[in-house]
Amino acid sequence: MHIHILGICGTFMGGLALIARSAGHKVTGCDAGVYPPMSTQLQEQGIELIEGFDASQTGLNPDLFIIGNVITRGNPLMEAILDQGKPYISGPQWLGDHVLQSQHVLSVAGTHGKTTTSSMLAWILEHTGLEPNFLIGGIAHDLQVSARFNPENRYFVIEADEYDTAFFDKRSKFVHYHSRTAVLNNLEFDHADIFPDLAAIETQFHHLVRTVPGSGCIIYPAQDEALQRVLARGCWSGTDTFGPGAQWQYANHDAAGTRFDILYQNRPVAHINWQHNGIHNMNNALAAIAAAHHIGISAEQSAQALNCFQGIRRRMELRASVNDIHVYDDFAHHPTAIATTLAGLRNQVGRQRILAVLEPRSNTMKLGTMAARLPQALEQADLVFCFGTREGKHALGWDPKTVFANMQERASAHDDLDRLTTAVMQQAQEGDHILIMSNGGFGGFHDKLIAALKQKFT
Repeated sequence: MHIHILGICGTFMGGLALIARSAGHKVTGCDAGVYPPMSTQLQEQGIELIEGFDASQTGLNPDLFIIGNVITRGNPLMEAILDQGKPYISGPQWLGDHVLQSQHVLSVAGTHGKTTTSSMLAWILEHTGLEPNFLIGGIAHDLQVSARFNPENRYFVIEADEYDTAFFDKRSKFVHYHSRTAVLNNLEFDHADIFPDLAAIETQFHHLVRTVPGSGCIIYPAQDEALQRVLARGCWSGTDTFGPGAQWQYANHDAAGTRFDILYQNRPVAHINWQHNGIHNMNNALAAIAAAHHIGISAEQSAQALNCFQGIRRRMELRASVNDIHVYDDFAHHPTAIATTLAGLRNQVGRQRILAVLEPRSNTMKLGTMAARLPQALEQADLVFCFGTREGKHALGWDPKTVFANMQERASAHDDLDRLTTAVMQQAQEGDHILIMSNGGFGGFHDKLIAALKQKFT
């Protein structure tokens, strides 16, 4: 079958392309404004990419068009597909119908930590020899690709996103996934462009709970009030909990979170000694260990895998060190994730300066729904640089000068990448840590800044 994917360079759709190709289909796709690492990964795998959404692509005559949720009515190719009566389906539904029904699906949902936790879980299965299939919204260094599929293998680890499926299917993606082991990592309000409030997201999470069979297991943090409300609406599966006061806990940890014990039902069962830090990663590890335990992997086996887990690209990834100035790339874009990432870096670097560079790129951040929380989220940073202003080319739905007023000279806003690069470079000093946070390509800012630093200091 020839499949043509619209929006192929999104993290989910790019992974789906790799899976469809591994399943024996011919795969092509199109997108606009593509950026690494997904575009690079697809090209390396020999998948043909077409720039843009020209209606002439219907002339490729694929057997099926798979539609990403970035596609809206008015898209010229989508309009041509509808006008010509071409067959189409959403990515999540195709995956659920053609791949996941025959697998034991281990899904990882939640507002934060989905990519990291699902990568940890997939690596645990890989390290123990189970050769899992997976589709993850990022690329783990240990796994090399964001997706893999072999129909002969039993287990499938998937990052389960609550965002809507497609313009013609407003259910969350994860209801299509046939989850049998479901991690609900946490739940906060997000995606203000499609959800009016937290209660609406809780409803979608309960739809996911309704799809888990009685022999399955739902794993969640014991102290999360939103998830408690979700499960109170009905739960027909086994459950397991992690975090403070839960069945799975961490104990005896150092300040950075690089070493800690794993407890199960208050008994020590394993020890973690790894290169990662922060309470958030300790909780992610607990969730992954609990999920692996559900399919018969011991905590000790999981700990051995996590002790050599190298992490995820764009999750506190050190991109360069120039004159003892360290530049990191991180995907954080929600205030909670920003605060958590900064807290982890602060524990790691002590009193050395942190320069935080933020691109409010998601629809929720652009709308300003969470803008009032940003000053507190960025409190651990010594200097803050925000890309975007109230008006201009990169206009936001809020005024950074007003939002960051209490931070005074510690915060500044910029609407030009070159000027932003200059501003950060002029402030950078030996021993600084520059944390760049964006859920997109940021216009190549990372490379611009690193090149400018090298020119200045070498």
